[in-house]
Amino acid sequence: MPTINDVPTNELIEVVAKDLVSSGAVKAPAWATFAKTGCHKERAPTRKDWWEVRAAALLRKVSLMGPIGVSKLRTIYGGKKNMGSAPEQNRKGSGAIIRHILQQLDKAGLTRHTKVGVHCGRVVTPKGKSVLDKAATRLAKDLKITIKPAPANDAESEVIKAAEEISAPAAPETAGEKKPSKKKHEEKAPEATP
Repeated sequence: MPTINDVPTNELIEVVAKDLVSSGAVKAPAWATFAKTGCHKERAPTRKDWWEVRAAALLRKVSLMGPIGVSKLRTIYGGKKNMGSAPEQNRKGSGAIIRHILQQLDKAGLTRHTKVGVHCGRVVTPKGKSVLDKAATRLAKDLKITIKPAPANDAESEVIKAAEEISAPAAPETAGEKKPSKKKHEEKAPEATP
């Protein structure tokens, strides 16, 4: 079964965004048409469904990196601010947008807040993982991507390698021929003259 790592990211995000809209999991607030996605941007997004696309991208990112918090996500979705003739400076993305989308995903049951060891943040629930996996499977089928199943463990891969070596026919050797040596020709260092 294809996973989110086996399909192209941009196409996966588009498919997941459509799934989130059809299920009603996320809905852009009224202020989203005027909001910039960070102080490093000059204008608000021109795309009408940018909220749903950002929600799909956040769901994928939480699945890959969870548990992850708003601060780290702000860094990921940040960028360089144009400072005119001065050098550009890095700025974080909008925390309000990320926070509101994560709250909507929590309410839909796709993510949840948890603590794993010292790490605290959002992780994907089984329902969210299912949404991503189903979208990846549909996309792989549409793009005709085939996934080779990996061996279950190292012992199994060693058995497969050994079987391939045994079944490979050996090249016949003739009596008078010598096998070429595998050593590379070494260059001799020039002798020092007195």
